[in-house]
Amino acid sequence: MNDSLTQVLINYGPFIFLFAAGWFFGSRHERQHLAQLTVAEQALEDITVSSERFYRPELAVGSEGALVLGSVVIAQDYFKMIIARVLSLFGKNLTTYETLLDRARREAIVRMRTQAKAKGYTHIYGVRLEVTNINQLGSMVEAIAYGTAVISTDHIPIVSATHTSPARVPSALPSIS
Repeated sequence: MNDSLTQVLINYGPFIFLFAAGWFFGSRHERQHLAQLTVAEQALEDITVSSERFYRPELAVGSEGALVLGSVVIAQDYFKMIIARVLSLFGKNLTTYETLLDRARREAIVRMRTQAKAKGYTHIYGVRLEVTNINQLGSMVEAIAYGTAVISTDHIPIVSATHTSPARVPSALPSIS
């Protein structure tokens, strides 16, 4: 009995160790990424995002729309891929892929908002999301978020009575070429 247990540990021990290490580090990385996304979303919440196609916010004078987009490729860790394959045999809900897609969509929107903020825009409307599998295993997805960015009058700071400088609207607005 002792000899066979030793033989099993020698044969499968490294696999079990690598499997456990992959699960630990993959889960830790996913939690860190979700925490970073939450912080970035809170920092960019002043950029209004709307998926309405024909909605047009009240535009600032001289504001022209421009395309902004965010793109990301996110890979699934192997531990979750194995769990998903086992669950798919039984027809279960694949929550491991749901978290992968959620992270990809959120990261793409954060990158799109970051691009809009860097160009001085305050509002993005007509936002669309596209998600595509990159490989046949389904372990990597690309998410693209895009929309029309404008400067809305809702977000221009109001001049107070104690302030002498007028509200500033960027004079050189980026436009679609």
